[in-house]
Amino acid sequence: MRRNHPPASADLAALRKRAHGIRRTCIELATGKGQGYLGQALGFADVMAALYFHELRFDPENLDWPERDRFVLSTGHYAILLWATLAEAGAIPREELATFAMDDSRLDMSALDSSPGVEVTGGSLGHGLPVAIGMALGLGLAGSEARVFCELSDGECQEGSTWEAALSAATFGLDRLVAIVDANGIQADGKIVVRLEPLAEKWRAFGFETVEIDGNDMAAVVAALEGARARDGRPKAIVCRTLPGKGVPRLERREKAHFIRVEPDEWEAIRAELEEAVA
Repeated sequence: MRRNHPPASADLAALRKRAHGIRRTCIELATGKGQGYLGQALGFADVMAALYFHELRFDPENLDWPERDRFVLSTGHYAILLWATLAEAGAIPREELATFAMDDSRLDMSALDSSPGVEVTGGSLGHGLPVAIGMALGLGLAGSEARVFCELSDGECQEGSTWEAALSAATFGLDRLVAIVDANGIQADGKIVVRLEPLAEKWRAFGFETVEIDGNDMAAVVAALEGARARDGRPKAIVCRTLPGKGVPRLERREKAHFIRVEPDEWEAIRAELEEAVA
């Protein structure tokens, strides 16, 4: 069913249930490969649930609906999370998930713009926000009311192009733009190496109306998204502090959490821990 406007109020319990379903599907997808970008997927699942089941205007039966809000997945390696979210929304057939990361599949390990629900090929970090700004400018010139949500990572905030783009967003007064930063503290080889803190203050200094939240607190995520609806001439930024591997204690404790390799005998325990966390 097409959602033309976000609901007036959020059912937090229902959104938490959606986030759990997304996490369960992410584990299912990674199990088939024995590895993957599972830490980020589990950590950011609460934000994706709030976006797709409360905030975004989109039509799961027509992902190219012209008046849809745009979601830019700048970190293309989070694709496993996007596929799980779209499957939860009914936009991708669940039976298609079995093709994840296989030759000729629409569901690649890193998001491509030829895949369902993907606005732009992601993964070349530092490109997502500039593209999202172009989309926001174009939508405004076309007279559309659609908004643009751009996910990006804290590691990506080490890229100069991110901050050049941020300057232009404030210059153009793009209040239809919302930057959602997954601040999980990791990059490919371990912890973030460039001093980014205070990260929220940096976004404010670049002209964004900014909030900093616990990205695994559904009430806080919903409140931040609702607060970003204001059309006041300023772009918005939500800095989400998330925990890689959220919901699965053994993965939350992994030191190398960027690309997780799991032993065959661990998957059953991982699934059990996820269900125990919810119970």
